[in-house]
Amino acid sequence: MNMEERIKRINELYHKSRTEAGLTPEEKMEQRVLRKEYVDAIRGNLRAQLNNIDILEKDGSITNLGEKFDKK
Repeated sequence: MNMEERIKRINELYHKSRTEAGLTPEEKMEQRVLRKEYVDAIRGNLRAQLNNIDILEKDGSITNLGEKFDKK
């Protein structure tokens, strides 16, 4: 399942939880797993973008944002 399909399924489960009697335990577990995968993908994407950004400091040194924020 690609990310677009996962997002669509997350939205379907959300709307189902609001309009019907609720989600089954299996659907709640699926929703939890899909949301975690989505958040992990976003974090990974952000880390990859930060790794490509270098800042030239006033003292002439270069700081890579990926390394700077990976420590926290």
